[in-house]
Amino acid sequence: MGRPFRARLGANESRFGPSPQAMAAMAQAAGEAWMYGDPEVHDLRHAIAAHHGVTPAHVVVGEGIDGLLGVLVRLLAGPGDPVVTSAGAYPTFNFHVAGFGAVLHRVPYSNDREDPQALVAKAREVGAKLVYFANPDNPMGTWHDAATVEAMVEALPDGTLLVLDEAYVDLAPAGAVPRIAADDPRVIRMRTFSKGYGLAGLRVGYALAAPALVRAFDKVRNHFGMGRVAQAGAMAALADQDWLAQVQGKVAVARDGIAGIAAANGLRALPSATNFVTVDCGRDGDFARAVLRECIARGLFIRMPGVAPLDRCIRISVGTEADLAVLAEVLPQALAAAG
Repeated sequence: MGRPFRARLGANESRFGPSPQAMAAMAQAAGEAWMYGDPEVHDLRHAIAAHHGVTPAHVVVGEGIDGLLGVLVRLLAGPGDPVVTSAGAYPTFNFHVAGFGAVLHRVPYSNDREDPQALVAKAREVGAKLVYFANPDNPMGTWHDAATVEAMVEALPDGTLLVLDEAYVDLAPAGAVPRIAADDPRVIRMRTFSKGYGLAGLRVGYALAAPALVRAFDKVRNHFGMGRVAQAGAMAALADQDWLAQVQGKVAVARDGIAGIAAANGLRALPSATNFVTVDCGRDGDFARAVLRECIARGLFIRMPGVAPLDRCIRISVGTEADLAVLAEVLPQALAAAG
């Protein structure tokens, strides 16, 4: 459009920024950027392992969850292999599946949440190599409790790997985090520094999985994909749990703020365990798309789900007080213009 957005609330970044300790570590590492980063990501893997109470052999680090998903699909899903996901769930996983020639089977959401039972049933029906399941979910922000996820793992058919995307788990209630043994070969858990830790621009993600699967990543991963600055920033961010706690508090306040703005405009905000709020516009996808266009035209960057019936909603990332002031100004104008 030739101009910056007034408020950037569409990409689920942390508008509260990274830890000052992480920024200092990155500034120091910048002077060493002429050197390649450690291809084994030794120090960061050990720090992550200590944080989660596992061994470094259970940890693989990559270029965000997106990069790790690509390596995983390349490893385990060849041409024609069945893979299961939810219709409307995170699309980048689907791009990898298509790119490596596997066949994607989709099941619908149920009550605005991914449906674990339906995913497992479809996996059993088609003999899926992989099942993708995000908890909490993007684009709806909804979640299942730990017991539901644990039951899903127990119900998986033999030979199926659950890809448990926990990108937003740092912002979720403790009851949403399942207890899954690090050595369990049925699950790989995806985590990221892009959300709660505020380092989306660094592209640092990691996976927790059984050592045999982690070792397999070495066959095809980009060994120099993690630069020195990224490794240093992630290390320092992980060490500063006080900053993460502050961000969690700010996210909770901003979620309430978005819900209040939605209600003031006659809309319903879905409960969220993420750093965004999905707002039901109360009509169909065409109306929600019109609201989206009108928000963008007024300098407010937001997004929306792409599949019916989820596309009756818009998705708004949390932000600062100034960001939410723009939302409060623009949303009623966009609704009026959308008709």
